[in-house]
Amino acid sequence: MIYLASASPRRQELLRQVGLTFAVLPSNIPEERAAGETPVDYVRRVAADKARHVARLVAERGLPAHPVLGADTEVVVEGDILGKPRDRTHAAGMLRRLSGRTHTVLTAICLVTAAGEHSALSESRVTFAALADTAIAHYLETGEAEGKAGAYAIQGRAAGFIARLEGSYSGVMGLPLYELFVTLKQAGVEPT
Repeated sequence: MIYLASASPRRQELLRQVGLTFAVLPSNIPEERAAGETPVDYVRRVAADKARHVARLVAERGLPAHPVLGADTEVVVEGDILGKPRDRTHAAGMLRRLSGRTHTVLTAICLVTAAGEHSALSESRVTFAALADTAIAHYLETGEAEGKAGAYAIQGRAAGFIARLEGSYSGVMGLPLYELFVTLKQAGVEPT
């Protein structure tokens, strides 16, 4: 059993897919990049901040002491973190920026246990086909872009945009499963 410091339906889906027992305790912490913070440092810090925050909540509420998993996923183009779109216009701009190019998806995880912290990073490269404005408009009509880093969901209709993926499919979705199992093993947590 672990606590998931995220309300992400995709992360929950991935944990269910591999049969891990979990309870959702979202962290709801602000996610703001510090001046001069690299994208890698940023995702690592945010994942750790989420896990630490929920670990404190577990202790304060007197809940059973189980490991806490925090994660953060960001889409990076030329050193810029795209984040989640504010609105449809912002999402369209993100998709135009990704069109016909390769970008990086970083997902960091942090597992907080009574014995300490264990973390990992998944770095994937995703190449989009060139997207016509009509394809972007149709995609935005689906609502899939809302709340997604880089304004797309690899597991949804945006799969048709992706010409090449180098790295972790589950990492691009929001929770790199290989890295998660390695981290659980390092922490001495039996996945159940």
